[in-house]
Amino acid sequence: MQLDLGQKIRELRRRNGRTQEALAEALGVTSQAVSRWEANGGYPDMEMIPSIANYFGISIDELFGYNHERSKRIDALAEKIDNMNFQNNGVDINIDECISFARAALIEFPGNEKLMLCLASVLYNAGYVRYGEYHLSDESGYDVLDIETHRTYDEWKEAISLYEKLLKTLQTGELHHRAVRELTQLYLNTGEHNRANEMIENAPDIYGSRAFLKINGTDGKERAKAYGEALLEMVRACSETMVQCVIAYKNNISVADKIQSLRGAVEIFYTVCTDGHCGRNHSYIARIYTLLSVYLWLDGKKDDAFASLDHALEQFRLFEDYCANDTGHYTAPLVRLVQYEWIQAKANDDSHPHTSRASLAEDWPWWCVPEIEIVKPEIQKDPRWDAWVSKLQ
Repeated sequence: MQLDLGQKIRELRRRNGRTQEALAEALGVTSQAVSRWEANGGYPDMEMIPSIANYFGISIDELFGYNHERSKRIDALAEKIDNMNFQNNGVDINIDECISFARAALIEFPGNEKLMLCLASVLYNAGYVRYGEYHLSDESGYDVLDIETHRTYDEWKEAISLYEKLLKTLQTGELHHRAVRELTQLYLNTGEHNRANEMIENAPDIYGSRAFLKINGTDGKERAKAYGEALLEMVRACSETMVQCVIAYKNNISVADKIQSLRGAVEIFYTVCTDGHCGRNHSYIARIYTLLSVYLWLDGKKDDAFASLDHALEQFRLFEDYCANDTGHYTAPLVRLVQYEWIQAKANDDSHPHTSRASLAEDWPWWCVPEIEIVKPEIQKDPRWDAWVSKLQ
Protein backbone atom coordinates (compact mmCIF):
# COMPACT_ATOMS: atom_id res chain seq x y z
CA MET A 1 0.00 0.00 0.00
CA GLN A 2 1.48 3.33 -1.04
CA LEU A 3 1.09 6.08 1.54
CA ASP A 4 1.99 9.75 1.07
CA LEU A 5 2.65 10.11 4.79
CA GLY A 6 6.32 10.99 4.32
CA GLN A 7 5.50 13.68 1.79
CA LYS A 8 2.80 15.07 4.09
CA ILE A 9 5.23 15.27 7.03
CA ARG A 10 7.75 17.10 4.85
CA GLU A 11 5.11 19.56 3.64
CA LEU A 12 3.90 20.27 7.18
CA ARG A 13 7.43 20.65 8.49
CA ARG A 14 8.35 23.14 5.78
CA ARG A 15 5.03 24.95 6.21
CA ASN A 16 5.84 25.52 9.89
CA GLY A 17 9.48 26.34 9.23
CA ARG A 18 10.75 23.37 11.25
CA THR A 19 13.90 21.36 10.60
CA GLN A 20 14.14 17.58 10.58
CA GLU A 21 16.26 17.85 13.71
CA ALA A 22 13.59 19.89 15.53
CA LEU A 23 10.86 17.39 14.66
CA ALA A 24 13.08 14.48 15.63
CA GLU A 25 13.88 16.02 19.00
CA ALA A 26 10.19 16.68 19.73
CA LEU A 27 9.30 13.08 18.91
CA GLY A 28 12.28 11.49 20.61
CA VAL A 29 13.69 9.90 17.44
CA THR A 30 16.78 10.51 15.32
CA SER A 31 16.87 12.99 12.47
CA GLN A 32 17.85 10.05 10.25
CA ALA A 33 14.50 8.43 11.07
CA VAL A 34 12.63 11.57 10.00
CA SER A 35 14.70 11.70 6.84
CA ARG A 36 13.75 8.10 6.03
CA TRP A 37 10.06 8.86 6.55
CA GLU A 38 10.17 11.82 4.22
CA ALA A 39 12.01 9.79 1.60
CA ASN A 40 9.33 7.05 1.85
CA GLY A 41 11.94 4.69 3.21
CA GLY A 42 9.67 3.59 6.06
CA TYR A 43 6.79 4.66 8.27
CA PRO A 44 6.67 5.95 11.84
CA ASP A 45 5.51 3.48 14.49
CA MET A 46 1.74 3.42 14.97
CA GLU A 47 2.08 4.78 18.51
CA MET A 48 3.84 7.85 17.15
CA ILE A 49 1.13 8.94 14.70
CA PRO A 50 -0.94 10.91 17.30
CA SER A 51 2.22 12.70 18.47
CA ILE A 52 3.09 13.72 14.91
CA ALA A 53 -0.44 15.04 14.36
CA ASN A 54 -0.33 16.93 17.68
CA TYR A 55 3.06 18.42 16.81
CA PHE A 56 1.61 20.00 13.68
CA GLY A 57 -1.70 20.88 15.35
CA ILE A 58 -3.85 18.77 13.05
CA SER A 59 -6.04 15.67 13.31
CA ILE A 60 -4.85 12.22 12.32
CA ASP A 61 -7.27 12.32 9.39
CA GLU A 62 -5.71 15.56 8.19
CA LEU A 63 -2.24 14.05 8.54
CA PHE A 64 -3.30 11.37 6.06
CA GLY A 65 -5.03 13.86 3.78
CA TYR A 66 -8.66 12.83 4.32
CA ASN A 67 -11.66 15.05 3.83
CA HIS A 68 -14.36 13.42 5.93
CA GLU A 69 -14.02 10.11 4.09
CA ARG A 70 -12.44 8.14 6.89
CA SER A 71 -15.12 5.41 7.02
CA LYS A 72 -15.06 4.87 3.27
CA ARG A 73 -11.30 4.58 3.28
CA ILE A 74 -11.28 2.11 6.19
CA ASP A 75 -13.99 -0.02 4.59
CA ALA A 76 -12.07 -0.07 1.30
CA LEU A 77 -8.86 -1.12 3.04
CA ALA A 78 -10.63 -3.82 5.06
CA GLU A 79 -12.30 -5.21 1.95
CA LYS A 80 -8.99 -5.36 0.09
CA ILE A 81 -7.25 -7.10 3.01
CA ASP A 82 -10.04 -9.67 3.31
CA ASN A 83 -10.03 -10.32 -0.43
CA MET A 84 -6.26 -10.78 -0.48
CA ASN A 85 -6.43 -13.05 2.55
CA PHE A 86 -9.18 -15.13 0.93
CA GLN A 87 -6.85 -15.93 -1.99
CA ASN A 88 -4.54 -17.88 0.34
CA ASN A 89 -6.66 -20.99 0.27
CA GLY A 90 -4.33 -23.45 1.97
CA VAL A 91 -1.50 -22.25 -0.30
CA ASP A 92 0.71 -19.20 0.16
CA ILE A 93 -0.31 -16.94 -2.71
CA ASN A 94 0.39 -13.51 -1.23
CA ILE A 95 0.43 -13.92 2.55
CA ASP A 96 3.52 -11.74 3.08
CA GLU A 97 2.05 -8.97 0.96
CA CYS A 98 -1.27 -9.33 2.76
CA ILE A 99 0.35 -8.99 6.20
CA SER A 100 2.38 -5.96 5.07
CA PHE A 101 -0.70 -4.32 3.61
CA ALA A 102 -2.68 -4.88 6.81
CA ARG A 103 0.13 -3.47 8.95
CA ALA A 104 0.40 -0.41 6.71
CA ALA A 105 -3.37 0.11 6.98
CA LEU A 106 -3.05 0.17 10.78
CA ILE A 107 -0.27 2.74 10.52
CA GLU A 108 -2.68 4.82 8.50
CA PHE A 109 -5.51 4.30 11.01
CA PRO A 110 -3.88 3.44 14.36
CA GLY A 111 -6.04 1.38 16.69
CA ASN A 112 -8.94 1.00 14.25
CA GLU A 113 -10.87 -2.09 15.33
CA LYS A 114 -11.94 -3.22 11.88
CA LEU A 115 -8.40 -3.07 10.50
CA MET A 116 -6.94 -4.64 13.63
CA LEU A 117 -9.35 -7.54 13.17
CA CYS A 118 -8.29 -7.82 9.53
CA LEU A 119 -4.65 -8.12 10.56
CA ALA A 120 -5.53 -10.71 13.21
CA SER A 121 -7.44 -12.74 10.62
CA VAL A 122 -4.53 -12.61 8.18
CA LEU A 123 -2.15 -13.82 10.90
CA TYR A 124 -4.68 -16.52 11.83
CA ASN A 125 -4.66 -17.72 8.22
CA ALA A 126 -0.88 -17.34 7.90
CA GLY A 127 -0.32 -20.00 10.55
CA TYR A 128 -2.30 -22.51 8.54
CA VAL A 129 -0.79 -21.49 5.20
CA ARG A 130 2.84 -21.38 6.30
CA TYR A 131 2.98 -24.32 8.66
CA GLY A 132 -0.29 -26.23 8.68
CA GLU A 133 -2.44 -27.78 11.40
CA TYR A 134 -0.93 -30.86 13.04
CA HIS A 135 -2.81 -33.70 14.71
CA LEU A 136 -1.93 -36.52 17.08
CA SER A 137 -3.82 -39.39 18.69
CA ASP A 138 -4.65 -39.46 22.39
CA GLU A 139 -4.39 -42.56 24.58
CA SER A 140 -7.83 -43.70 23.38
CA GLY A 141 -7.00 -43.21 19.73
CA TYR A 142 -9.04 -40.03 19.22
CA ASP A 143 -7.84 -37.08 17.21
CA VAL A 144 -6.17 -34.26 19.18
CA LEU A 145 -4.29 -31.17 18.03
CA ASP A 146 -0.51 -30.99 18.30
CA ILE A 147 -0.52 -27.98 20.63
CA GLU A 148 3.24 -27.97 21.28
CA THR A 149 3.92 -27.49 17.58
CA HIS A 150 1.17 -24.89 17.23
CA ARG A 151 2.52 -22.86 20.15
CA THR A 152 5.67 -22.15 18.14
CA TYR A 153 3.74 -20.20 15.48
CA ASP A 154 4.59 -16.52 15.96
CA GLU A 155 1.68 -15.56 13.70
CA TRP A 156 -0.81 -17.27 16.00
CA LYS A 157 0.79 -15.73 19.10
CA GLU A 158 0.38 -12.24 17.65
CA ALA A 159 -3.14 -12.99 16.40
CA ILE A 160 -4.22 -14.16 19.87
CA SER A 161 -2.84 -10.94 21.39
CA LEU A 162 -4.74 -8.82 18.85
CA TYR A 163 -8.02 -10.70 19.35
CA GLU A 164 -7.77 -10.42 23.13
CA LYS A 165 -7.12 -6.69 22.87
CA LEU A 166 -10.03 -6.24 20.46
CA LEU A 167 -12.55 -8.11 22.60
CA LYS A 168 -12.00 -5.65 25.44
CA THR A 169 -13.63 -2.89 23.35
CA LEU A 170 -15.56 -4.47 20.47
CA GLN A 171 -19.32 -4.08 20.72
CA THR A 172 -21.58 -7.04 20.05
CA GLY A 173 -21.99 -7.50 16.32
CA GLU A 174 -20.42 -9.19 13.30
CA LEU A 175 -16.86 -8.04 14.10
CA HIS A 176 -17.21 -9.30 17.68
CA HIS A 177 -18.59 -12.66 16.54
CA ARG A 178 -15.78 -13.07 14.02
CA ALA A 179 -13.13 -12.30 16.65
CA VAL A 180 -14.68 -14.80 19.09
CA ARG A 181 -14.95 -17.50 16.43
CA GLU A 182 -11.34 -17.19 15.31
CA LEU A 183 -9.88 -16.70 18.79
CA THR A 184 -11.71 -19.74 20.11
CA GLN A 185 -10.14 -21.83 17.34
CA LEU A 186 -6.67 -20.51 18.15
CA TYR A 187 -7.19 -21.25 21.86
CA LEU A 188 -8.05 -24.81 20.85
CA ASN A 189 -5.06 -25.06 18.52
CA THR A 190 -2.68 -23.94 21.26
CA GLY A 191 -4.20 -25.92 24.13
CA GLU A 192 -5.87 -23.02 25.96
CA HIS A 193 -9.04 -25.01 26.57
CA ASN A 194 -10.09 -23.15 29.71
CA ARG A 195 -9.98 -19.81 27.90
CA ALA A 196 -11.90 -21.26 24.98
CA ASN A 197 -14.58 -22.65 27.30
CA GLU A 198 -14.94 -19.31 29.10
CA MET A 199 -15.79 -17.67 25.77
CA ILE A 200 -18.08 -20.51 24.75
CA GLU A 201 -20.08 -20.22 28.00
CA ASN A 202 -21.00 -16.64 27.06
CA ALA A 203 -22.04 -17.48 23.52
CA PRO A 204 -25.71 -17.90 22.55
CA ASP A 205 -27.12 -21.32 21.72
CA ILE A 206 -27.99 -22.24 18.17
CA TYR A 207 -31.39 -20.55 18.38
CA GLY A 208 -29.69 -17.28 19.28
CA SER A 209 -27.71 -17.27 16.04
CA ARG A 210 -28.25 -14.62 13.40
CA ALA A 211 -29.92 -17.09 11.04
CA PHE A 212 -32.63 -17.99 13.59
CA LEU A 213 -33.07 -14.48 14.95
CA LYS A 214 -33.66 -13.22 11.42
CA ILE A 215 -36.65 -15.55 11.22
CA ASN A 216 -38.12 -13.92 14.33
CA GLY A 217 -37.59 -10.47 12.88
CA THR A 218 -39.58 -11.01 9.69
CA ASP A 219 -43.04 -12.02 8.56
CA GLY A 220 -44.87 -13.19 5.47
CA LYS A 221 -42.73 -13.84 2.41
CA GLU A 222 -39.60 -12.47 4.07
CA ARG A 223 -40.07 -14.93 6.93
CA ALA A 224 -40.33 -17.84 4.47
CA LYS A 225 -37.14 -16.60 2.79
CA ALA A 226 -35.40 -16.37 6.18
CA TYR A 227 -36.37 -19.98 6.91
CA GLY A 228 -34.80 -21.00 3.60
CA GLU A 229 -31.57 -19.16 4.37
CA ALA A 230 -31.43 -20.75 7.83
CA LEU A 231 -32.02 -24.20 6.36
CA LEU A 232 -29.12 -23.82 3.93
CA GLU A 233 -26.81 -22.64 6.70
CA MET A 234 -27.84 -25.44 9.04
CA VAL A 235 -27.53 -28.15 6.38
CA ARG A 236 -24.02 -26.96 5.57
CA ALA A 237 -23.10 -26.84 9.28
CA CYS A 238 -24.50 -30.34 9.87
CA SER A 239 -22.59 -31.75 6.91
CA GLU A 240 -19.33 -30.12 8.03
CA THR A 241 -19.84 -31.47 11.54
CA MET A 242 -20.40 -34.99 10.24
CA VAL A 243 -17.14 -34.83 8.28
CA GLN A 244 -15.23 -33.52 11.29
CA CYS A 245 -16.71 -36.30 13.44
CA VAL A 246 -15.33 -38.88 11.03
CA ILE A 247 -11.90 -37.30 11.34
CA ALA A 248 -12.06 -36.88 15.13
CA TYR A 249 -12.99 -40.52 15.79
CA LYS A 250 -9.92 -41.75 13.89
CA ASN A 251 -9.71 -45.54 14.42
CA ASN A 252 -12.56 -45.65 16.93
CA ILE A 253 -15.09 -46.24 14.16
CA SER A 254 -14.77 -48.65 11.28
CA VAL A 255 -13.95 -47.77 7.70
CA ALA A 256 -17.46 -48.91 6.75
CA ASP A 257 -18.96 -46.49 9.29
CA LYS A 258 -16.83 -43.67 7.90
CA ILE A 259 -18.07 -44.42 4.40
CA GLN A 260 -21.68 -44.42 5.55
CA SER A 261 -21.21 -41.18 7.49
CA LEU A 262 -19.56 -39.36 4.59
CA ARG A 263 -22.34 -40.46 2.26
CA GLY A 264 -24.76 -39.08 4.82
CA ALA A 265 -22.83 -35.79 4.83
CA VAL A 266 -23.61 -35.57 1.10
CA GLU A 267 -27.19 -36.78 1.26
CA ILE A 268 -28.19 -34.26 3.92
CA PHE A 269 -28.00 -31.49 1.32
CA TYR A 270 -30.60 -33.25 -0.79
CA THR A 271 -33.09 -33.40 2.07
CA VAL A 272 -33.48 -29.65 1.53
CA CYS A 273 -32.32 -29.23 -2.07
CA THR A 274 -34.69 -31.94 -3.27
CA ASP A 275 -34.27 -31.03 -6.95
CA GLY A 276 -30.53 -31.65 -6.81
CA HIS A 277 -29.59 -27.98 -7.15
CA CYS A 278 -27.26 -27.19 -4.22
CA GLY A 279 -25.71 -23.93 -5.44
CA ARG A 280 -22.33 -23.06 -3.97
CA ASN A 281 -22.44 -26.22 -1.86
CA HIS A 282 -21.63 -28.32 -4.91
CA SER A 283 -17.99 -27.30 -4.40
CA TYR A 284 -18.06 -28.57 -0.82
CA ILE A 285 -19.85 -31.78 -1.79
CA ALA A 286 -17.12 -32.38 -4.39
CA ARG A 287 -14.53 -32.34 -1.63
CA ILE A 288 -16.53 -34.77 0.50
CA TYR A 289 -16.45 -37.17 -2.44
CA THR A 290 -12.65 -36.87 -2.63
CA LEU A 291 -12.38 -37.82 1.06
CA LEU A 292 -14.88 -40.63 0.55
CA SER A 293 -12.58 -42.07 -2.13
CA VAL A 294 -9.90 -42.64 0.53
CA TYR A 295 -12.10 -44.87 2.67
CA LEU A 296 -13.64 -46.70 -0.27
CA TRP A 297 -10.13 -47.59 -1.40
CA LEU A 298 -9.23 -48.77 2.10
CA ASP A 299 -12.37 -50.91 2.12
CA GLY A 300 -11.19 -52.65 -1.04
CA LYS A 301 -13.84 -50.97 -3.20
CA LYS A 302 -11.44 -49.55 -5.76
CA ASP A 303 -13.99 -49.14 -8.54
CA ASP A 304 -16.24 -47.26 -6.13
CA ALA A 305 -13.30 -45.05 -5.10
CA PHE A 306 -12.84 -43.86 -8.68
CA ALA A 307 -16.60 -43.52 -9.10
CA SER A 308 -16.48 -41.22 -6.06
CA LEU A 309 -13.75 -39.13 -7.73
CA ASP A 310 -15.94 -38.87 -10.84
CA HIS A 311 -18.81 -37.70 -8.62
CA ALA A 312 -16.45 -35.04 -7.25
CA LEU A 313 -15.77 -33.77 -10.76
CA GLU A 314 -19.48 -33.79 -11.58
CA GLN A 315 -20.21 -31.75 -8.45
CA PHE A 316 -17.54 -29.20 -9.31
CA ARG A 317 -19.00 -28.81 -12.79
CA LEU A 318 -22.36 -28.08 -11.18
CA PHE A 319 -20.62 -25.49 -9.00
CA GLU A 320 -19.11 -23.88 -12.10
CA ASP A 321 -22.60 -23.69 -13.63
CA TYR A 322 -23.79 -21.99 -10.46
CA CYS A 323 -20.95 -19.44 -10.66
CA ALA A 324 -21.93 -18.61 -14.25
CA ASN A 325 -25.31 -17.37 -13.00
CA ASP A 326 -25.19 -14.11 -11.06
CA THR A 327 -28.96 -13.76 -10.74
CA GLY A 328 -31.79 -16.08 -9.82
CA HIS A 329 -32.93 -18.26 -6.94
CA TYR A 330 -32.66 -21.75 -5.58
CA THR A 331 -35.40 -23.91 -7.03
CA ALA A 332 -36.22 -26.52 -4.37
CA PRO A 333 -39.55 -25.76 -2.61
CA LEU A 334 -38.24 -24.82 0.84
CA VAL A 335 -35.45 -22.56 -0.41
CA ARG A 336 -36.88 -21.17 -3.64
CA LEU A 337 -36.96 -17.62 -2.23
CA VAL A 338 -33.22 -17.60 -1.45
CA GLN A 339 -31.35 -15.50 -4.00
CA TYR A 340 -27.94 -16.27 -5.45
CA GLU A 341 -26.72 -12.87 -4.26
CA TRP A 342 -27.22 -13.90 -0.63
CA ILE A 343 -25.40 -17.18 -1.19
CA GLN A 344 -22.51 -15.49 -3.00
CA ALA A 345 -22.19 -12.92 -0.22
CA LYS A 346 -21.96 -15.74 2.30
CA ALA A 347 -19.16 -17.34 0.28
CA ASN A 348 -16.56 -15.05 1.88
CA ASP A 349 -17.34 -16.71 5.22
CA ASP A 350 -16.82 -20.14 3.71
CA SER A 351 -14.59 -22.43 5.76
CA HIS A 352 -13.76 -24.25 2.53
CA PRO A 353 -13.12 -21.55 -0.09
CA HIS A 354 -13.75 -22.30 -3.73
CA THR A 355 -10.68 -22.66 -5.90
CA SER A 356 -10.32 -24.30 -9.29
CA ARG A 357 -11.32 -27.65 -10.72
CA ALA A 358 -7.65 -28.67 -10.81
CA SER A 359 -7.48 -28.19 -7.05
CA LEU A 360 -9.53 -31.37 -6.60
CA ALA A 361 -6.39 -33.32 -7.47
CA GLU A 362 -3.86 -30.88 -6.02
CA ASP A 363 -5.61 -30.78 -2.63
CA TRP A 364 -6.91 -34.38 -2.62
CA PRO A 365 -8.49 -35.36 -0.32
CA TRP A 366 -8.63 -31.81 1.15
CA TRP A 367 -8.78 -32.95 4.78
CA CYS A 368 -5.58 -34.25 6.37
CA VAL A 369 -6.29 -37.79 7.60
CA PRO A 370 -3.64 -40.40 8.48
CA GLU A 371 -5.06 -42.91 6.02
CA ILE A 372 -3.68 -40.78 3.17
CA GLU A 373 -0.21 -42.19 3.79
CA ILE A 374 -1.50 -45.66 2.91
CA VAL A 375 -3.90 -44.78 0.11
CA LYS A 376 -2.00 -42.06 -1.78
CA PRO A 377 0.88 -44.14 -3.18
CA GLU A 378 -1.51 -46.94 -4.11
CA ILE A 379 -4.33 -44.98 -5.74
CA GLN A 380 -1.98 -42.72 -7.69
CA LYS A 381 -0.25 -45.75 -9.22
CA ASP A 382 -3.56 -46.89 -10.65
CA PRO A 383 -3.81 -45.69 -14.31
CA ARG A 384 -7.32 -44.48 -13.59
CA TRP A 385 -5.85 -41.74 -11.38
CA ASP A 386 -4.04 -40.05 -14.28
CA ALA A 387 -7.15 -40.46 -16.40
CA TRP A 388 -9.20 -38.72 -13.72
CA VAL A 389 -6.66 -35.91 -13.32
CA SER A 390 -6.73 -35.31 -17.08
CA LYS A 391 -10.47 -34.71 -16.86
CA LEU A 392 -9.84 -31.85 -14.43
CA GLN A 393 -7.82 -29.82 -16.91
